[in-house]
Amino acid sequence: MTATISPKRAHEAPSIRTNVRGYAERVRGGDMGALPAVFGIVVLCTIFAVLRPSFLTTGNFANLFTQGAAVTVIAMGLVFVLLLGEIDLSAGFASGVCAAVLAIMLSSQGLPWYVAVGAAILTGVVIGTTLGAIVAKLGIPSFVVTLAAFLAFQGLVLLLVQGGTIIAIRDETILAIANKNLPPVLGWILLAACVAAYAGLQLLRARKRAARGLTSDPISLIAVRVGSLTLLGGLAVYFLNLERSRNPAVVSLAGVPIVVPIIVVLLLVLTFVLRRTAFGRHLYAVGGNAEAARRAGINVDRMKISAFVICSSMAAVGGIMAASRASSVDPNTGGSNVLLYAVGAAVIGGTSLFGGKGRVLDAVLGGAVVAIIENGMGLMGYSAGIKFMVTGSVLLLAAMVDALSRKRAAATGLR
Repeated sequence: MTATISPKRAHEAPSIRTNVRGYAERVRGGDMGALPAVFGIVVLCTIFAVLRPSFLTTGNFANLFTQGAAVTVIAMGLVFVLLLGEIDLSAGFASGVCAAVLAIMLSSQGLPWYVAVGAAILTGVVIGTTLGAIVAKLGIPSFVVTLAAFLAFQGLVLLLVQGGTIIAIRDETILAIANKNLPPVLGWILLAACVAAYAGLQLLRARKRAARGLTSDPISLIAVRVGSLTLLGGLAVYFLNLERSRNPAVVSLAGVPIVVPIIVVLLLVLTFVLRRTAFGRHLYAVGGNAEAARRAGINVDRMKISAFVICSSMAAVGGIMAASRASSVDPNTGGSNVLLYAVGAAVIGGTSLFGGKGRVLDAVLGGAVVAIIENGMGLMGYSAGIKFMVTGSVLLLAAMVDALSRKRAAATGLR
């Protein structure tokens, strides 16, 4: 992001130093951004690596991605609703309903995988449209509407899977989503493409701002960002390309898990929608002050409905990933701790519960924190009760940081 430079240093040429100063000013002013989540990832990885060296194995590293994929994707959709200061408590079981539709289409109806996936996502769109319309048009609080939907969808999942039946998924394409890996060479090609695209966008953005006479990021800072992405991405691809199978002659487990590029594509698309489109700007405006946005000519009702549609559609994608990982759908799909972890991921990553502040990247970072806690404590042999308590404590801490940051920002006049 371009740093905000104080008036007394406005004459300084853009440099890494001025950007660092601007970032430090924002942090002191209460704009913590993703800093707490990144700090949490580093601390948690260090603790678990020291206590359980097996945490750093390539097999466990790959497992972190597949383990947290479904929750992360659902959290990405929840960001859009949270930006409006709303909540969707039904996202977990909505993913379960969509997963059940997928399984029925594949197993009972024998339809192709792409038809089943389309039906599952369409189910998410219908759910989101219905919830959004009730919240926007009838004025019922989203907490009440989605709590009712939470209970209803839980019953609907039971009906779809006929009580306690487990519907097995045998379609190879669907199973590959969470259980297969890319060829090692393709992993490097995708990394190179991502780095090249990121560098091109950064340079294009800097050139456009400079042409308009606006402060732009210096080339040195862009080089640092691109270099950091290349280094971190290169290390990740390298370790994921190492053979993780104990018997490679029978089955190979080398390569980047397929869920990784899927999440990256969703991250890029949704980030573009939020940061580079009128829809995204309107969403932030409504979340910041709905009445002011309405007076400015923004259709607030349509924004709310759209946010819920995106949320439920992403829940459908998350449900597909969960069904792929489990190779089946059962009455508990989308239940248990899925919703709690998804909301926790969005908030822990830096999305505000009060609306108007958040990014899709926050859900990814928060999802990483949740996955690391669950995975690391599992390796240490802690019970589910301890995991819930620790994750809840981290969520409460993130909410406290958000509240304190808002107070700090208000006191310093940054909001």
